[in-house]
Amino acid sequence: MPPIDRHRIVPSAIAAVAGGWGIVAAIHYWRLGLTLAHYDARAHLVVARRIFDSLTPGWQQVGAVWLPLPHLLNALPVQIDWFYRTGASGVAISILSMALAAWAIATLIHRATGSFTGGIVASALLMLNPDVLYLQSTPMSEPLLFGTTFFAVALIATWATSDLRPPISTRAAGWACIAAVLTRYEAWPIVAVAIALAFIVLLRRGVPIAAALRATRGLALWPAWAIAAYLVNSKVTVGAWFVSSGFFVAENPALGHPWLAWTQIWNGLVELTGPILPWAAVASAVLVVFGLGRRIPPEGGSYRTERVALLLVLALAAAGALPWFAYLKGHPLRIRYDVPLVAAAAALAGAGVALLPRRLRAIAGIALVGAAAWQAPPFQPKAPVVMESQREAPNQAGRRAVTAYLLQHWDGQPILMSMGSLAHYMHDLSADGFHIGDFVHEGNGEIWIHAAQHPRPFVEWIAIEERAEGGDALHWKALNDPGFLAGYDRVAEGGNVGLYRRRSLTP
Repeated sequence: MPPIDRHRIVPSAIAAVAGGWGIVAAIHYWRLGLTLAHYDARAHLVVARRIFDSLTPGWQQVGAVWLPLPHLLNALPVQIDWFYRTGASGVAISILSMALAAWAIATLIHRATGSFTGGIVASALLMLNPDVLYLQSTPMSEPLLFGTTFFAVALIATWATSDLRPPISTRAAGWACIAAVLTRYEAWPIVAVAIALAFIVLLRRGVPIAAALRATRGLALWPAWAIAAYLVNSKVTVGAWFVSSGFFVAENPALGHPWLAWTQIWNGLVELTGPILPWAAVASAVLVVFGLGRRIPPEGGSYRTERVALLLVLALAAAGALPWFAYLKGHPLRIRYDVPLVAAAAALAGAGVALLPRRLRAIAGIALVGAAAWQAPPFQPKAPVVMESQREAPNQAGRRAVTAYLLQHWDGQPILMSMGSLAHYMHDLSADGFHIGDFVHEGNGEIWIHAAQHPRPFVEWIAIEERAEGGDALHWKALNDPGFLAGYDRVAEGGNVGLYRRRSLTP
């Protein structure tokens, strides 16, 4: 009988436990009716559905403010109404993504230190946090971000610490980077920093500067081409290389104040986890940096490991660059934007535990996980992201008046509605038989452009978000163009939405 390969089995077991625990969490939040409570959870389903269900179906439906991979993965499943209305396929993607993240961080820490304890601690800190648990129980895109970025960082670390001298194949790490940068924007700085840190790792291994530059350049080309392709697609589909404004009102006091923006991020992280985990992550980062290049005796004597690989874990903290920049530009505070830093803190803390003397690892790991779970208990009903997700509930109830009018009077004519602001309402309307093809929205290209300027020749119905984020594009058009709603009557309102119907074109 061949010997048991613990180096493969233990990370796989960690992933399996994370997946099983994720299923338990998903069932818990489904029973509470919170799976689709967050408006973005429903909006992600709409964007995936519209690739085929649209007035203008096709590849151009991928172009939007959001990056495409989450919607491409879910595009086919959500064409089945049950998956679309329940979000079950999106939840399955989230659970699998978190299992991948657990496997990746356990594998990275073990390869770097020979310790399984650090990987177990990192995975436990990640999967016990109530806000992470909630997001992985929804069709949101953060879990896929964790899975792809953790996987990419782990593969970059493997590539950079390979026994082979460059040039070596960048294919596996390159594809992982592509998946990450096409999932969420937080992955862009994470991948960039990870590649830069890989260059340092190569230098620490004695690779000449020129060879290290060539190797990292080859790796960097993979995500660079993917981002370039996305930007081109965005230009073709929505008319802009990159949509960075127009979807929020600059009301954050951190506008133009870098330190205040950073303070908001740190305070948000502490609110999500309590103070122990963030400070443990900071201490671990210091250990990683000061332990750079020092060798650790291998456990079991099967192979040699190097601490230098742990340097790549620092890249996960670069997720904070995006909310910092957004707050600096005045974006309203969103506690959910700090959740990627919860994942980074968990990974760093696990790495720190792995760097401790062997006799202290288990004790320190149990103490850290226990303290973190005490400060942010799993399934905490008032966890910040869980509470944030329910803020839209009153508006969802208020829009029933608009839905009731449509059910009674809708004549099958397309409804002009901004998907950027009301995608979640489009999803709500699916329960009453409406399809994405029943709406004129930003994904319809020229049809949207003309209808949003002069709606009367094109649409009989207009639904306008009038308050959230200062109101949508149609609201601002109506405010600045008195003739925009000429010929339309306001027939219903509720939940910040005003519904207008065109008067007859004939006298």
